[in-house]
Amino acid sequence: MAFVIGLTGGIGSGKTTVANLFAAQRIDIIDADIVAREVVEPGSAGLQAIVERLGSDILLTDGSLNRSKLREAIFSDHQLKEWLNQLLHPMIREKMQQDIAAAQSPYCLLVVPLMVENNLQVMTNRLLVVDVDEETQIARTQQRDNVSAEQIRSILASQASREQRLAAADDVICNNGNGDNLEQQVARLHQEYLALSRQQNNTPQC
Repeated sequence: MAFVIGLTGGIGSGKTTVANLFAAQRIDIIDADIVAREVVEPGSAGLQAIVERLGSDILLTDGSLNRSKLREAIFSDHQLKEWLNQLLHPMIREKMQQDIAAAQSPYCLLVVPLMVENNLQVMTNRLLVVDVDEETQIARTQQRDNVSAEQIRSILASQASREQRLAAADDVICNNGNGDNLEQQVARLHQEYLALSRQQNNTPQC
């Protein structure tokens, strides 16, 4: 049974940077955003169900999902958004569980932006939160996505609060500082997680 570290954090917190540092330690990364794309790839049951509901106009010319058109459709239709969530969330969760079972590294990292909001930390052994102050989140996201501070504050308001994430965390990485400090935090946690995974693997199973 894989030892699973959940990784989450608010927008602009640096989850991807942290995940890449763990990947550099040859740790398997399971990213919910990537899984969400995989369950609607051409030929998938997810995409077939969407086409049956919305018609082939929801596809691009290459047969893949037109994501921008789907976003427009669910933005103005709450019932459609609810239907889509009920369709895809179980598929995403099942695929993440399959990927966890297939992990080869001593422990694996499950990266889920809305981990706390959707209570997906139940799939993990420990929850690691990347924590930054709100002004840093806004500045980084503005620089990355070229959007207004108002838009970012609206996204922040829709996510779990910083306090809610920290209350759920077993471990915290502070990402307000420089890259060297971040690497040191990841290196320390990597050693801790290796030790914890060894303990789990040495525990007699019923």
